Amino acid sequence: MENKIVRTRFAPSPTGYMHIGNLRSALYAYLFAKANKGEFILRIEDTDLARYVDGAVELVYRVLKEVGINWDEGPDIGGNYGPYIQSERKDMYMPYAEQLIKSGHAYRCFCTKEDIEAARANAQEAGETYKYDKKCLHLSQAEINKKISANIPHVIRQNVPTSGTTSFHDEIFGTITVENATLDDGVLIKADLMPTYNFANVIDDHLMAITHVMRGMEYLSSTPKYNLLYEAFGWEIPVYIHMTPVMRDAQHKLSKRDGDASYEDFIEKGYLKEAIVNYISLLGWNPGDEREKFTLDELVEAFSVKGMSKSPAIFDPLKLRWLNALYIRELSVADFTAYAMPYYEKAGIAHMNTDILCKILQPRVEIFSELPEMVDFLTSLDEDYSIEFFTNKKSKTNPEVSKDVLEFVIPELKALKEWNETSIHDLLMGLAQAKEMKNGTLLWPVRIALAGKQVTPGGAIEIAVL
Repeated sequence: MENKIVRTRFAPSPTGYMHIGNLRSALYAYLFAKANKGEFILRIEDTDLARYVDGAVELVYRVLKEVGINWDEGPDIGGNYGPYIQSERKDMYMPYAEQLIKSGHAYRCFCTKEDIEAARANAQEAGETYKYDKKCLHLSQAEINKKISANIPHVIRQNVPTSGTTSFHDEIFGTITVENATLDDGVLIKADLMPTYNFANVIDDHLMAITHVMRGMEYLSSTPKYNLLYEAFGWEIPVYIHMTPVMRDAQHKLSKRDGDASYEDFIEKGYLKEAIVNYISLLGWNPGDEREKFTLDELVEAFSVKGMSKSPAIFDPLKLRWLNALYIRELSVADFTAYAMPYYEKAGIAHMNTDILCKILQPRVEIFSELPEMVDFLTSLDEDYSIEFFTNKKSKTNPEVSKDVLEFVIPELKALKEWNETSIHDLLMGLAQAKEMKNGTLLWPVRIALAGKQVTPGGAIEIAVL
């Protein structure tokens, strides 16, 4: 496979949700392809009609494009290996299933759902792992023809050997060998004639000339059965790269069911897309040096399978916040203001001086959704704030000192003809000098009187301007 163009694929199910783990899978497949001057393919796997969500395909397009993961072939742009939506490939799968039946690698199964569920329950009760018992493998051709003529629903099952072993090599986990006797005769074609994922992904990966299959390690246990299919067809087996899961903690995977955030959730919370992509790139991969901040182009240059981990990655919200703050610090005033404006509007401060807002907020904010709470004092002074706020040892102030300061500062501020940062600064600094007072002793009471709270993103002068 050395001389072949590297071709990877991202093949999501359209379930209406771009989970962080899904996005990481897409990112790694993209980075690996581009790092090896290869091609990245987008395929939509929509054979599970029960989980299909309207608009989900468009969501996949939008998220990937938004973060810069652009595909070389896919449903919307075409390519030489289409269609790129599984349901549109439906007629391709049955001939391959029939071929497997002829070669003895698959068979028709007429067992009902009730039969299977009863057998599964019996196995569970006996403390055993359920495996289909190959009952229908032994039907004669005459019996099969009779059932087909009577329109009895059936599936097509893989005929897995009952002895021997199957091995495969994974770039992360090395060589893995399993006893064939432990493998189940999985369904390849369902009764509605749609292929299962386990069958369609093998056919599609081969027909689309995928050279490297990158997917979650939950598919490790199914890979021996995929290899048996490749061998049955006489096809070249792709290189496998199975990724460890992204965990919420040591025991729990990130999951939609548990309310763990999707990409869209993080965007709505005020995270920058560049920070999200940068952070998820580090969930299971290490560049081999101390760098933690990367652009997408820098990730392409640095990415290597050698840096991928065998251990699950723990999602650390604090690390993401820290990284997001780095990206926020680097924004221009115009870009910072554009991102912040929806939150300014929510806080009722969109009319205020955006340059000063940027000056006081940009060095302090970690995610944009924090802004309304950080600036609430600008529109709703708490008249009941504690008089003890005026006590500050560092500034050498207390309520009595503060009262004296405010009594001479307020008239001066009222008399100020031009209200801007320079004039307010010069006035207050001049007053402190004239009164032979430390700057902090004068500024602390002014800030408390303006804000009504002890912790504010800006100082007295900036708050006064706003």
